[in-house]
Amino acid sequence: MTSQQHRSRLKRSALATGAALTVVVAGAGAAPGAGQAADSTAAKPKLKLIAASNSVTLDRWEGEPGVYLDLGTYVTVDDVPLEFKVTRKSYKDPVVAQQIIRNGSSTQTKTLPAGLVKDFSGLPGFLEVSIKNAAGEEVSTSKGTFCPNNASGRIRPDAPATSKYPESCPTNPFTLGSVWGVEKGWASNSSTVDYDTPVDLPAGEYTAKVAVAKKYRDLFGIPDDQPTIKVTVRAVGNGGGEGAAPSALSSSAQHSGGHDAHSAHNASALGSAAGHHYGPRGADAPTPSALSHALEDRGLAHHLGDGAGHTDGSRIAPGLKASTARPTGRAGVPANVPKPDLRSLPAWDIAITDGEDGDVPGKDYLAFSANVWNAGPAPLVVDGFRSPGKDLMDSYQYFYDAAGKQVGYTPSGTMEWDPREGHEHWHFTDFASYRLLSEDQTKEVRSGKEAFCLANTDAVDYTVKNANWHPYNTDLSTACGQQNSISVREVLDVGSGDTYTQYRPGQSFDVTGLANGTYYIQVIANPEKRLQETSTSNNVSLRKVILGGEPGARTVTVPPYDLINTP
Repeated sequence: MTSQQHRSRLKRSALATGAALTVVVAGAGAAPGAGQAADSTAAKPKLKLIAASNSVTLDRWEGEPGVYLDLGTYVTVDDVPLEFKVTRKSYKDPVVAQQIIRNGSSTQTKTLPAGLVKDFSGLPGFLEVSIKNAAGEEVSTSKGTFCPNNASGRIRPDAPATSKYPESCPTNPFTLGSVWGVEKGWASNSSTVDYDTPVDLPAGEYTAKVAVAKKYRDLFGIPDDQPTIKVTVRAVGNGGGEGAAPSALSSSAQHSGGHDAHSAHNASALGSAAGHHYGPRGADAPTPSALSHALEDRGLAHHLGDGAGHTDGSRIAPGLKASTARPTGRAGVPANVPKPDLRSLPAWDIAITDGEDGDVPGKDYLAFSANVWNAGPAPLVVDGFRSPGKDLMDSYQYFYDAAGKQVGYTPSGTMEWDPREGHEHWHFTDFASYRLLSEDQTKEVRSGKEAFCLANTDAVDYTVKNANWHPYNTDLSTACGQQNSISVREVLDVGSGDTYTQYRPGQSFDVTGLANGTYYIQVIANPEKRLQETSTSNNVSLRKVILGGEPGARTVTVPPYDLINTP
């Protein structure tokens, strides 16, 4: 089975496969504003809830607890784009969402009610779904979050050919800023699939009624349309191979990011994954992919660049391929050239595990996820050049002016081939280091360095200057070369971060003989200062942890980090 076929079976919550979007486009004649020029005097976007089809068939796999409700409903947008800017000043401050209304040369800003939006995953409780059985009895109700950046498509031929908005809503708990949007003349998939809580519907016929919650209808002036969809639940046997049920891995495969999707595709049938349990945010649960797999399957997983239809203000992106030869001439960086600004996020996904591949069996490990992101205003661009026959490359950092022209370079250390299962690509060495500090933060109880394959896995803050809303290398399969590569280019774009999840080799401290008590996980970006940055004063983060229990049954308690209550 190809990885594309496997992903289509998982039906991510990015939803909208290419086929579903084709239905919307084919039905554009019934969509609002179809075939009509948008009213240039309109002051706000015109929204409407539609269903792509009057009926859907959902498979209930043998042994699975229920079905996942992908009903194929969309929010159409006309007259002007639907756009939101979502930010928080710090982790001590709540999330603030603003609607940005662009109408020609004028821009209006409307702050949404306080507390309505609590994170960066979308508009909570937007979609209300009621399911009735053939006897007319209501058997299920649910509410879903609407991410405007869900997979989308045009609803009429004169709509913009491409969308300038990002391709997912971030769920990293330490996200700082996000942009959500739907172009005018486009529709975004509004269905939400909660893989942690499938709906228990036996095989049979049902009717689903879908509506936008009243608070959002009032806020955005959305008509009270309530599409009904005939739902056929079909029992499917689980015989393995092509007929195998989707793995529980899909339960978390939404839009957060992390170095996991590539290795997950390599895992046998996605179910065994080398014996690891992939539960909903459990000790070995991978962090989800940053890019909508629906968009990837439709061939859109590439850098769209600046130009017509891409007006996010990003600087011209550097070339995505490594230079054909090592840089020549004297190394140096012009004084005023823009540089990246690397910052580390506090650790999260913290848990006690029995280790990963290569760890010693029978020991207790404190595992965690870590992220280093680039606040800009320039991308981090590093090329590696290999000496034939060696698993080591010399690396160089490149610098660009505002027009995208290379204006300088400096040696930046090395890249090394990492043969460990779950890696198997070229790592830029000394990109980050991890330390476990004593309670008074004066002693390093455990320490380690981590080489990174640089990939834009998480949209940490797309509101910073020069943030690139369409980064290219969003997963390991596109970012870090192969064992036979002669050169590699690795890029950490502005606004994006690179997450290494806790279940990957190297993401843990051995705490077997460590006394119970309070410690701090320290994450340091650019520890050897080999990379040129705007500032190095923000490279260090700390996360408090409290160890307890006994050997073989250790526990960890993770206090909130200001308002962030994610362990």
